[in-house]
Amino acid sequence: MRVHHFNAGTLRPPGGRLIDGRGGLFRRAELVCHCLLIETDTELVLVDTGMGARAVSQPDEWMGRWFGRLVGARPSLEETALAEVRRLGHRPEDVRHIVVTHLDFDHAGGLADFPHATVHVYAEELRALRSPMDVAERHRYRHAQFAHGPQWMSYADSGEPWYGFEAVRELKGLPPEILLVPLAGHTRGHAGVAVDTGDGWLLSAGDSYFHPGELAATPHIPAGLGLFERLVQTVAPTRLHNQRRLRELVRDHPEVRTFSAHSPTELRDLAAAG
Repeated sequence: MRVHHFNAGTLRPPGGRLIDGRGGLFRRAELVCHCLLIETDTELVLVDTGMGARAVSQPDEWMGRWFGRLVGARPSLEETALAEVRRLGHRPEDVRHIVVTHLDFDHAGGLADFPHATVHVYAEELRALRSPMDVAERHRYRHAQFAHGPQWMSYADSGEPWYGFEAVRELKGLPPEILLVPLAGHTRGHAGVAVDTGDGWLLSAGDSYFHPGELAATPHIPAGLGLFERLVQTVAPTRLHNQRRLRELVRDHPEVRTFSAHSPTELRDLAAAG
């Protein structure tokens, strides 16, 4: 099994160091959409898809005019999961499975680029998409991104123990080295995706935290990014509880390399490490 880390969509929100902790206040911050492409013996598996190719040709429909501008989305065809698959010499139809942390536009926007793939997701996230509980949830998901009719495969958020979490270990059609880990809070059905590389575990924690400092012994996050994190959360107590559990995981189990979806520093470090 070989794992590739790549950026499937750059975000350049205003706020400078209030967002990414670097430089001045009046520059655009830099965030990424950190995705994985996993080469198994027989097929390709994506973990999240980024914004997708149609974010370039149909930005307002695909991302939402207001939200796309708020987060400073900078979609480009070169920064898509589709381009990454082709760069590595594969065809889009070689991607047979996609495992999503959740269904926000910057994580699931590329599903339509791989309409033949099975999409693995927690059942609670599908319920949030199909039966929103409130106005915020109703406006959260970009339904144009799902109009092609994804081939969903959903799971209850319970299973076998994995480092203190109840992970789903048997994802239909996938090798047992790929797991879904419940990390609700940012959305109702938010998940982490754990991958056993043979040399240790990777845990793609999605938006369960936004900044590496949140998992430090003394947690910290730039003020603007922390405010945004709270504004887009669905269940605050659950999100904070799962962050504490991730902090303990990082502290006690260095063999599990944990990373979030939007940190350019984490992406660069993992890509450099191969």
